Order: sequence, then C-alpha cells, then structure tokens
Amino acid sequence: MSRQSLLSTAPDRNFTIPNCHTTDFFYLPPMRKLFIPLLVLCQSVSAQDSAITKSDIRSAAKIFDVSFTQKEVDSLFDGVKGTHEDYVMMHKQSLGNSTPLSLWQNPVVPGMKLNDRQDPVNWNIPANVTVPKNRNDLAFYSILQLASLIKNKKISSVELTRFFIDRLKKYGDTLQCVISLTEDIAMEQARAADAEIAKGKYRGPLHGIPYGLKDLFSVRNTKTTWGAAPYKNQSIDEDAFVYTKLRDAGAVLVAKFTLGALAMGDYWFGGRTKNPWNTRFGSSGSSAGSTSATVAGLVPFAIGTETWGSIVSPASTCGATGLRPTFGSISRTGAMALSWSLDKIGPLCRSAEDAAIVFQSIHGTDGKDGSAVNRPFNYKPAADIKKMRIAYAKNYYDRITDTSRNEWKVLAAFRNMGVQLVPVDFPDSGVYNFNIMSIVIGAECAAQFDEFTRNNIDDEMTMQGKNDWPNQFRTSRIMSAVDYINANRHRYLLMQKVNEVVNQFDAIICPTRGSGNQSAITNLTGNPVVCVPIGFDKRFNLPASITFIGKLYDEGTLLEIAKAYQQATPWSSMHPDMFKN
Repeated sequence: MSRQSLLSTAPDRNFTIPNCHTTDFFYLPPMRKLFIPLLVLCQSVSAQDSAITKSDIRSAAKIFDVSFTQKEVDSLFDGVKGTHEDYVMMHKQSLGNSTPLSLWQNPVVPGMKLNDRQDPVNWNIPANVTVPKNRNDLAFYSILQLASLIKNKKISSVELTRFFIDRLKKYGDTLQCVISLTEDIAMEQARAADAEIAKGKYRGPLHGIPYGLKDLFSVRNTKTTWGAAPYKNQSIDEDAFVYTKLRDAGAVLVAKFTLGALAMGDYWFGGRTKNPWNTRFGSSGSSAGSTSATVAGLVPFAIGTETWGSIVSPASTCGATGLRPTFGSISRTGAMALSWSLDKIGPLCRSAEDAAIVFQSIHGTDGKDGSAVNRPFNYKPAADIKKMRIAYAKNYYDRITDTSRNEWKVLAAFRNMGVQLVPVDFPDSGVYNFNIMSIVIGAECAAQFDEFTRNNIDDEMTMQGKNDWPNQFRTSRIMSAVDYINANRHRYLLMQKVNEVVNQFDAIICPTRGSGNQSAITNLTGNPVVCVPIGFDKRFNLPASITFIGKLYDEGTLLEIAKAYQQATPWSSMHPDMFKN
C-alpha cells in the first residue's frame, strides 16, 4: 500500500502491499489528500460528543473538495444528522472478518476471450534421485526431487517431515520466521502419507512434502494470530480453502509463519523477520516468514498472500520465486481479509517449476468466495519459449541508465536463448494519473478493521508510526464513499487499457522495483506476475529480481518462461551459506 505506488528505501515497511523492502520497497506512505465526505466525517462524532453543527459541514466540505452555499448547508443539515444516527445504529452491529463485501471484483473486462480447456499436466518425477550423503543437502532439493525420494520409498514422509521440523527448530529463531510449529498435525499427516503410499495410493508430487502457511490462514486446533499482538491468542474453528487443497494433495503442514502485523511489512508481535542472505536486514513483507523460511531451506515451499506487494516484495528481497496469480484464481475462504477487491493467495518457492506444482494443487474455488473461479492451468514443462511473443517494458528500462544492472542482463539472457524481444511501453503515466491504489486499498482495509479502530484495539499494535496500520486506518476513515466508488470506475478504465497491451504478448518483462507504478497497476487490474531472482544488488549484496507480467489466468505460460530463464542462469540454484548446515 503506498501512496504513489512509490518505492521507498525503507526495508521495513511493506503492505500486504507491501509496504516494504530492500533497496526499493513497495511502501505505503500516509494517505495524502484523500477526499472526505461530510457524511463520513460526521461518523467520527460519537453520541457523547457535542452535536454536529453547520460549521462542521462547512469545514468538511473544504477537505473533500466540495463547496456548499449557506442555503445548501441549511438544507442538507437535517439529512446529515439523520445519516449520523444511521451510523450509530450500524456501529452497534458487529461484523466479523469473514463477512465479505456484497460487491465482487472481477478482473475480466467485456470482449475478453479466455481459454476454457484444461490440458493434462504431466510432471516428470525423476526416477534416479538419491538421498544425499550430506543430509543437509535435502534442504534445497526441488519438490520433484523430494517427490521422487518419497514415491520410490527412498525416504519416508515421516523422516522428511522430521528433517524439516528440526531445521525449523534450529533456525526459526535466527530468522524470526515461525509463529507456531504444527508438529502434531505434521506427524499425523506424514504417517498418513506413508501409509497411503505403502498401499499404492500416490496422490501426486506434493504427497508427503512438508510446507508452511502464512499465519493468516485458519487451521483448526492452531492459533491464527494475523501477526498482530491483539490476536496473538486467536483460534479460528475453520480450515482455510488453501489448507484443505494442500491436505487433499497429501502435503504436510509443519509450521505457520510470521507476517507483518495485519499483513503489513515484516514486523510482527514477536519481532522482525530476517533476510536469510543477511540477517541485519528484514525480509520485507508481509509474507515475511513464508519467504524467509523457504529461501533458507526450512521448508520446500510456503503459501503467502498479496494485497499490494506482499508476495513480490519479500520474494524480491530474499531471492525467492514468487507467483502472484490472477485475482480470483484461488478462493480466500479462511484467510484474513484485508481488502476484498485486492487480496490474492500464491506460492513462495525456490523455482518456477515448484511454484507450478503448488499452484496446480491450490487454484480454484469452493464457491464461498464470490470473486474466485475455476480456470484452466495449462503448464507445459518443456515449452519452447522461442515460439512465444515476449516483450520488455522499454519505458521502465529507459529509466535504468546503468546498463550493467542485473535487469539489463535479463534481456541479454533471453536473447541468448533465441527469443526476439519486443520493446513496448507498459501503460503507466497517462493511464495511471492519480493514486487509485491508496484510495481503494485505504477504504477497504479501514472498513474491514472498522471496530478495531473505533474500539481502540489499535492501541495494542506493536508498530504505531505514521505509516503503520493504526494511523492508516484512522486516516482512511476520512474518505468519501463517492470518491472510493469513482476510484473503482477509474480502475475499470485502467483494466481495459492495460489488458489492451498485455494481451498482445505471452509475457512482459518488467523491472520489479524503482521504475514505475506497475506493482500498483497490476494489482488493481488483477494480472498475474512471477518474480524471480536475477543476481545480487551491488549496494547491499542482497538479491535482485525481475518480474514477468502475464495475461489473466495464464499463469502456466508465465511459469514456463520463468523456468526457461532459471534453467539458463544460476540464480535459482544459489542458497545462503548460513543455512547449508
């Protein structure tokens, strides 16, 4: 969440956004000039306060960029007081976090043609994988390598699960990435996986594979803390959709990972999650623990969420492969809601192929999330990217004047693979003329945590700066419903204009940070992106990254392109030395 979709250099603020990260971070600055309706302004006046006056209305009008004559103020005064009474009555009715908005976001615009055919996806599980002499090397095996060991009974799920639980116990405090170990659940699921495989029932490449969840997903008999002090003892009697999908695939839940409090940044109620490449830095957020633990080899993969940058930002900061799927690709049932029209779920992995395996298992809907749909996922592991139409965002690259930067080397790598890259101007200024994101995300987040603000629960939050949630929620209450709605109408025009460009290509290569508003824009339009490591930043020797932007529901093609890049370069096979033992 950020003001101008600005990228900041504060490695500690990330909104589900982001707000956050290493050299440039998607950062959520204070909401600048949000238009404030007098009706919303009046809602802040409690029954115990002095009565609303006509001068209050005149003052409010200045804030929300409207002017009223005295005659108009006299005329509307009774209506304002009546509406305030409705607010007071509404506030007496409690709404839980699981109560959705009745207006469901849909990223598809009229005239768009989508593929409805699901082709078979054949995972080539290798047969000749062996258990390494140094067991620590298992920490960085791919999902398919681990699947081969389990399927061929060279290691049991119980052994593998115990191996990763031991690593979590050894390194979890170092990275401050674990909120709770789910050891009892893990061992039960691992034993069940071994029993099924022994009987010849093999569910697929995730069967018996350990993983972790960002701790905003509810799992029965566990705490679901949302990373925030007011909820650190919260337990929700519901299994999240993504957890049930992974359970059905035979995966083994070993931990619930840290997130920045209420999905902002990498600060949670117990501390700050660390970057595994250099623990003097934060991991960024808000999917902080999921990313840090995966990069450090504490789990083979983990699940995160993004509202604005919370998958891409930590993935970029820590050197993970992060898939932020098309909005609505995965049902959000059982996940903490932050912003109904922006929240997305996705995998954090060490390779594009791992992300493809996980996404295949978790995409779809249970019918409870009105924005979620079942769309085909057609991933071809051996796709020929030379036959694809791939562009790069020339207007963003032109701002990177140092042509020795890693982003330029990405283009060279694709050309060396025989790809004819097409320069294109990614829609930005001229299309994104004001900060639509901050208005949309601000209003929805503040509404979701309305009682949190009005009942002063926000005082219990660990972080209390201007850019932290307590102040952001308060700021966003001073916003006009009219302007929130009209911002979404501008968003619709943005969706049309962006898809006119994106739909011409199989992917657009774009710098992840520092070159424009693509993060805010693609989160608003709902287009999928894959973020992968591309080397190390010269300033801090921390990972650098690139982003591939794709067509709606075409995650398969994006992951094929990312896989080809990773096969041609060494970066996805590099791991932090501190965690190799």
